Amino acid sequence: MINLRSQTISGSEVLPLIDGGKGISISNGETCGAWAAAGAVGTFSAVNADSYDENGNVVPQIYHAKLRTERRNELIRYAIAGGIAQAKIARERSGGKGRIHMNALWEMGACEEIIEGILQEVGGYVHGVVCGAGMPYNLAELASKFSTYYYPIVSSARAFSALFRRSFKKYTEFLGGVVYEDPWLAGGHNGLSNAENPLTPANNYLRIVAIRKLMNEFNLQHLPIIIAGGVWWLSEWEDYLDNKEIMPIAFQFGTRSIITTENPVAKAWHSKLMSLKKGDVKLTSLSPTGFYSSAVYNKMLGDLLERQNRQVAIVEESSFIINFLGRGINVDPSRRDDVKAWMQEGFTEAMITPDGTLVFVTPEQAKQIVSDQKSCVCCLSVCRFSSWCQHRGSTGKIPDPRTFCIQKTLQAIAHGGDVENNLIFAGHEAYRFGEDPFYANGFIPTTSQLVDRIIAGY
Repeated sequence: MINLRSQTISGSEVLPLIDGGKGISISNGETCGAWAAAGAVGTFSAVNADSYDENGNVVPQIYHAKLRTERRNELIRYAIAGGIAQAKIARERSGGKGRIHMNALWEMGACEEIIEGILQEVGGYVHGVVCGAGMPYNLAELASKFSTYYYPIVSSARAFSALFRRSFKKYTEFLGGVVYEDPWLAGGHNGLSNAENPLTPANNYLRIVAIRKLMNEFNLQHLPIIIAGGVWWLSEWEDYLDNKEIMPIAFQFGTRSIITTENPVAKAWHSKLMSLKKGDVKLTSLSPTGFYSSAVYNKMLGDLLERQNRQVAIVEESSFIINFLGRGINVDPSRRDDVKAWMQEGFTEAMITPDGTLVFVTPEQAKQIVSDQKSCVCCLSVCRFSSWCQHRGSTGKIPDPRTFCIQKTLQAIAHGGDVENNLIFAGHEAYRFGEDPFYANGFIPTTSQLVDRIIAGY
């Protein structure tokens, strides 16, 4: 048993253990409430959460409007209804124990409107709002309006400094802590900057020290740093617990909490995660958000990575011309043999990219890409795949066929979709499911059993 003492988080003494938010519909009211009932901090995702009809069935998120802006309004209504439903379930499931947090992707479409819509209805049920994937400058004012604690997710002291100096310093009463997310190890979208090498991880401890030093300067020494990304066994982090240089410390478990009896993921997820080997989770820049993200390598991810290699530069003059929408496009003549080989393999359709290249896909892929782009529901504030921008209506750039509709695939995988042809976000320690004796012989723990195991250090 490790020396794990309770801490004040979102106004209550709880175990310093937090279930990381996983959208769409992977972190829901049941999983959130179960963590809270165990005396820890549960989290439900407000990213297009499920709502239910009068019979308790999930309401399919089907879009009927013809105009993209009208579909956006449909999405907002679905999202607010889903967040309210999950908050109520979490409250009931928790039995009044622990804490209930809500996670939101700051760069999701209409994020502020959705958070406010949920808190207006069930603000008393939600003790904290956690936001990452972007710079949530308005989070502090928004959460404080409802007397709700807020938790920014950052990957560097520099990011937190910018947030605090510009906004958070005005609303310190409800700043609950800072989530430090290791961008090289955490699952889903992360805060890796353009100045950092995705292939060369920085020193995790030194980055945490820098954040604590900054927090102390801002008189926030009493607030926890919540370590996220790469956390599996607490016995491996014992040196952090009573470390005066960085304490108080709490820990967030994102990937490990996927496999519990309360989690709604399909059983196919369990088999996929249990079969992973080290290195099977890939950090890529494929997401339509423009952020780096980490996901399980499967057929979908493999196809997208291969698609990046099937592109050729457009040039002003060339002896090599490719037909694109009935007109000739001059492309790099040195790639003639490559293009010929791609076409022989069935990748006969050329699609223009915003980077001045042509990418080659199959006719079926081209048809699906165009269909998905036309069906955009504005789930992101800015989307490379559809060129949507909520502030201007459009990014002004060509839609990028090298990425994908994230709303479509995450909705599919959350509701029983094929694990090979849909995106599965996961942290880089996911391979440990297959190595950890706790999961031997296909054992699936309850959340309570998992929390007890974590407290024991393993």
